[in-house]
Amino acid sequence: MGRIKTKLMKRYTFELLEKHEDVLSDEFVQNKLLVEKFTDVKCKKLRNIIAGFVTKRIKNREVL
Repeated sequence: MGRIKTKLMKRYTFELLEKHEDVLSDEFVQNKLLVEKFTDVKCKKLRNIIAGFVTKRIKNREVL
């Protein structure tokens, strides 16, 4: 079982995927920089959680 993501993390993730799906990739480090660029999240931990969730969603989408 994994960690539970809060509504804030999910909202940021889904907004990023809607607006910038063509730019985001399945690489965590690249997504981390893009999340910092596209959002106003100041906390490094929150940025990394969002970038990890974006990466996971993109990888799962490719499997389907």
